Amino acid sequence: MQLNLENFNIRSTNPYLAGPNGLAPGEERYIVKAQGLIGIEIFKGDILSINNIEGKQECEIVTFDNEGKNNLGIIGLKQNSEAKFIKLILSNSSDYKFLISKLKKRKIDFYNTKSFNFFDSETAAGTTKELTVLENGYIIIASPGKIMLVDKQDTASELEVKIQRKNNINNKLEYFLPDPLADTKEEYLIKDSTALAFEVKEGDFIQVIDIYGQQCSDFMAFGATQLQKGKEFSIDTTVTRNIVGGAYPMPGLFSKYFDKNQDTLVEVIQDTCGRHDTYGTACTLKYYEDMGYFGHPNCSDNYNGQLEPFGVEKRKGWNAINLFFNTSIDATNVLFSDIPWSRPGDYVLFQAQKDLVSVSSACPCDVDAANGWNPTDIYVRVYSKKNVFSKATGYRKNANSDFMLTKETAFHKRTSVMTKDMMDSVGFWIPNKYNNYGTIEEYTACRNNVVVMDLSSLRKFEILGPDAEELMNTALTRNVKKLANGQVVYSALCYENGTMIDDGTLYKLGDTNFRWICGNDYSGEWLRELGKKLNLKVWIKTSTDQLHNLSVQGPNSRKLLSKIIWTPPANPDVNDLKWFHFSISRIHDHLGAPVMLSRTGYTGELGFELYCHPKDGLKVWDALWEAGKEFNLTPMGFNALDMLRTEAGLILGGN
Repeated sequence: MQLNLENFNIRSTNPYLAGPNGLAPGEERYIVKAQGLIGIEIFKGDILSINNIEGKQECEIVTFDNEGKNNLGIIGLKQNSEAKFIKLILSNSSDYKFLISKLKKRKIDFYNTKSFNFFDSETAAGTTKELTVLENGYIIIASPGKIMLVDKQDTASELEVKIQRKNNINNKLEYFLPDPLADTKEEYLIKDSTALAFEVKEGDFIQVIDIYGQQCSDFMAFGATQLQKGKEFSIDTTVTRNIVGGAYPMPGLFSKYFDKNQDTLVEVIQDTCGRHDTYGTACTLKYYEDMGYFGHPNCSDNYNGQLEPFGVEKRKGWNAINLFFNTSIDATNVLFSDIPWSRPGDYVLFQAQKDLVSVSSACPCDVDAANGWNPTDIYVRVYSKKNVFSKATGYRKNANSDFMLTKETAFHKRTSVMTKDMMDSVGFWIPNKYNNYGTIEEYTACRNNVVVMDLSSLRKFEILGPDAEELMNTALTRNVKKLANGQVVYSALCYENGTMIDDGTLYKLGDTNFRWICGNDYSGEWLRELGKKLNLKVWIKTSTDQLHNLSVQGPNSRKLLSKIIWTPPANPDVNDLKWFHFSISRIHDHLGAPVMLSRTGYTGELGFELYCHPKDGLKVWDALWEAGKEFNLTPMGFNALDMLRTEAGLILGGN
């Protein structure tokens, strides 16, 4: 029967599906990180599309047939290079041990492989190359690059890979299930609408993974020793909220769940989603009955069945950590829920603080938005306490980006000795305040003496090409054409209608070379989009991971820096450098670590900023700290900076 849709008044909700859930059926998406690589199983008939997101980025690929032989013919190509980057990374990096194990299982010898290299320094942003798979096999795709010095702009960037599978079933679970964080002790697949109880030893790690996204998983843990004695000491979410002072613990200082006696049971080490619930119970039979769904499976009854062998008392509604459950309390005091924020592969990593009996569920709710109306499976991995995992949350550049775990800056090994009070500043751990100093003392030191602060979370973009000046003059509210080489200008970045996107400082390194330093990753996306709309020949390359920076501020900042900074005679040194100018300098002498010295700051005081490659971070910090002893140099955190910039009338995004 043919339907005439014009006869119907359709009001479809069309909810926005971000990340992998928003892809077409059978389509997969991968990101090759700058100076990184990925390995993917490919099948005959698959179509690969490799997108040079920012442009000017080489791509190196190698392929192997099912016999493990290096064979670029399975994607219709011939070798043109020696796969130098792929060999270097796989031979020297511990980050790819699971990829290497996959290659060994396939009997692949990557040491003697050849590659096909394409894209170059003239490749425009958004350029794609499409490849058709002619035979089943395995492909490694790399984004080669090298260290970017502060006076250069040759930073590597990400590549986006999309695969349209001829057979939608091929690779589905492997695609959605992330690689293990380390060798596992145990692995459990919890099918949708079920639960599973399992035992965990003190110190071991529990990773609860939302395989397909938008799926809730209730988690509960009991002290195993007490349970053997017939005493139930389980996670108490009310006690936990009271102690941590928040809706639920997150990685960092306030990261532990407690029992009714205020004893710790688990600590949250990593959380890539960041949205959970501890106010409601696990779903109950009564909840479904009240909605008219009699006999509906529910997490509380599933818990009872799994915990019965451990002698746990049954209950009609279980208190639990409702992982990935997206709830909030509105202005009218109503607790409501919506579609979860979790994407495929999102996870929470706990560490057991004692021997535990744990239970996890894959919630069966299909009558509301709790699981996006589509209950799916949950995956649990247990890792040995011998492993060391960094504390981190998941940061995304935009709604469709893959998560990135919170990173340590180049100076973290020094700052973390003096404080554990860190904030997650757009994907980097930045100190709030320092032990034995405190916000007021740090603030006072900046006003009266000299301080040093880690501001590496600032976003950096290299603006390159013959139309670089034209783009920035169009995008910013300042007259960029008046800038001289070596000059800096503060400006707002706006849409065409004047709505402000971001603010930052623009550095002119050359006639066609600029560096934009700001607070938001979207700045780079907007500049790239604007350049394309205006048909300009310009590249916007992300260099945040290539440039970390310290801010040295206060009345004695110039005196301090004059003791450690060497500047070529042709450039202004510390004493001659005027406000909103910069020089490419070095630490101590002409052979020292290179830095970009900028006469700028965010405090309203005399100050400078030092930019360096992360590999030189400790050299720069140590030189500064040693020379600073003469001036009683004080480390300063973000809390004091917030006071200083407010008094100086300087804006901050989101405030």
